This record gives sequence, C-alpha cells and structure tokens, in this order.
Amino acid sequence: MDGHEPVARSVAVERLLGLREGASAGPSERVDLTAVAGRTLAEPVASPGDVPRHDHATMDGYAVAADAEYPLEVVGEVFPEDDPPEIGRGEVVAVATGAPLPANADAVLMREDATVEDGTLSGPSLDPGTNVYPAGATAGARERLFEAGRTLAPRHAVLLRDVGIGTVTVRRPLEVGVVATGTEIHEGRQPDRDSEMLCNLLGRWGHDPTITDPVPDDAATVREAIATAVAEHDAVVTTGGTSVGRADHVVGTLLDHDVLFRGVTLRPGRPVTVASVDGTPILALPGKPVAAHAAATLVCRSFFVGEHRLPTVDARAASRLTVPDENVEFAVPVTLDGEGATPLGHADSALSLYGERFAPGRVSSSTRVTLADGLVLTAEGFDAGEQVSVIPYGVVE
Repeated sequence: MDGHEPVARSVAVERLLGLREGASAGPSERVDLTAVAGRTLAEPVASPGDVPRHDHATMDGYAVAADAEYPLEVVGEVFPEDDPPEIGRGEVVAVATGAPLPANADAVLMREDATVEDGTLSGPSLDPGTNVYPAGATAGARERLFEAGRTLAPRHAVLLRDVGIGTVTVRRPLEVGVVATGTEIHEGRQPDRDSEMLCNLLGRWGHDPTITDPVPDDAATVREAIATAVAEHDAVVTTGGTSVGRADHVVGTLLDHDVLFRGVTLRPGRPVTVASVDGTPILALPGKPVAAHAAATLVCRSFFVGEHRLPTVDARAASRLTVPDENVEFAVPVTLDGEGATPLGHADSALSLYGERFAPGRVSSSTRVTLADGLVLTAEGFDAGEQVSVIPYGVVE
C-alpha cells in the first residue's frame, strides 16, 4: 500500500486527536445555554461559588439536629426561596423539599414519620445527613467542571445553569466541505448516498458542513477539487476513491501530502485515509454507505468532537457469528430486542445478507443496515447466548 500499512483504530484515533489540537484553534464566541449542544469549549469552566450555598432538604419534613432529644418545639416553616433561619437548641422548623436548613440542623425528619402535637415534634432518631443535600455537593467554589476542548451535550446546560453560568466561550465551528467522488455520481447514474448522512453527523457534532459538487474519477479533476475545498474550508471530508483501484484518485492525491494514516484495521471502513493538505485536514472515507458511516463514527468522530470513548450496553447474542480469518476488527450492525442482539444481515435476522459468517463487503453496501440499533466490535465473532458489548448508534452519532 505505497509504504503505508493500515493502523489500529486506537492509533488512528490518537493521531486524529493530535491533529484536532492544531486544526480547531481559532476565533471563539460566547453562546448562551440554549446553543451549547455540540459546541467545544475554548476555555475551562469553573463554578463561581459553592452550589448549593447551604445544606437543603431533599424531602418535606422537619429540619432537626440529629443528636437532639424529642420533643422539639416547631418554631416556623422554611421554603426553597427563603434564607436559612436561625433556631435555638431544642427548636425545629418545618421545611419544604429544596428549602435551606438552619446552620445547626443536620437532618430532615420526613413529614410522614413525624408526630406534631401542641406545637411540639416527636419522631424516630436520625443519623446526621438523613434527607439532606450538602452545601457544595454539586460544585465547590472555583471547582473546575469542564476543561477546554470538552464538547458539551444538552444535559450540561442543567449543570451550567445550576452553578449560575449563563454563557460559555466556545470554539468557532469548523466549516467542513463534503466532497463525493465517482463518475457514476457526477453523471447522475447513481445517487450520492453519503453526503447528506455526513452533513447530519457533522451538524450533530457541532460543525457547519457544506456539500460541494460531485467529482468524476479523473486524477486532475480530483486534485483540483481537493485544492479548491482546502482553500474554502477548515476541514474536508471526501467519499470514494480510497481503495487501490485505477479510479481511486483521492488517495493518490493525498499521498503527495502529509498522511497521518492510510487505512485502519476495521471492516467495514478499512480504506479510511487522513492527511493534512497545506495545513487543512482531509478525512477521506470509503464510498460504500455503511463503510463510510462506520469510518466516520468509529474513527473520524474523534477529530470533530475531541473524544474517543465508546460507551456500551451489554446484551446476549441471539445468533452465532463467525468472521473472516483476518487480523482486523469487525463492526457488526445489530438490532436490540427481546431476543437480545441480533446481527442485522445474518440469516436469522430480518435482512438476510449472509449466513453465519459475517460478510463486511455486503454489509457495507446495504443502506437497509442503517435500521440497526448499534454495533458490536469483534475480531473473533461470538456464540449464541454469549454476552456482547453493543455501541448504541446514539453514542457515536
């Protein structure tokens, strides 16, 4: 392969994370919390103060000192919007959920466990901290919550608002050119099945994609299209032209530049190639739709979101699956239901593309496989009933 051997997916991801550090630098902007999802922080975020400022009740009841002896005198009532009152020894206050506790109260007796007669409280003994959310438990003053480079998710707006932060400084989204290659696409004889999918991924990852005109399989035209895309965008994603055929001119162009890797030991998705052309990252994906998606989500995603974690859920394999005898990692699309994890494409599934032996070539060509719920990464296959780790598509998309 022209002196370039495929690398392990983990190696490719680490190189992409390094590439990201240089490519993502640039202007930043302040955004409010309605627009943080998918955005990457340009600077760290710390809590301005302790949150919450005071211990508060997690139940409706009575704020008491755990070492006090009943009966206790009820001297008032506190709500979440109130400041914590002062009470004396032997006194308690009624509290609503979320109300701040007096300084000398360290437990909350639930209302249903309390007995109040003639303004005095009795009830069971409590341990300190019972039904109490401690001051500073969410965040301490000046505690760093997010590092620069972290890509925020919708749920993070909850924490930011809770600690009193209404805007954050984020990196400007990358303007990404999406370039499909292939004479059959350029001439309209086959649809471009990849570009819209990639635009949706890039948008979900917090960037601004633009589809450019498809390019025919001509070396000079491909070279010119890449040069134009590099001049107009912060990063470029191409599809097609990454294999070893005579019409695969994308790789030929990239080999004249700084290649991070050519190929990854992953199927579908193996031909993915990444290079830097005049300082602009070019992420070249295979043209087959499922192969392009696998390479984008399992490899190239790390460049766009700045992380490589792939959380999984455990499931039982519904069918036995063997794999070709190759030293690669196979990305097996599966559906999840009451039967467990069923490889979609297996003869036992709703889409029969292969028997017991996984066929990455057929799978990579089938757009129907996009109905799967997630992926199982395996180098050895698995038996029916064996526990497998499934990467839900929601994790990587």
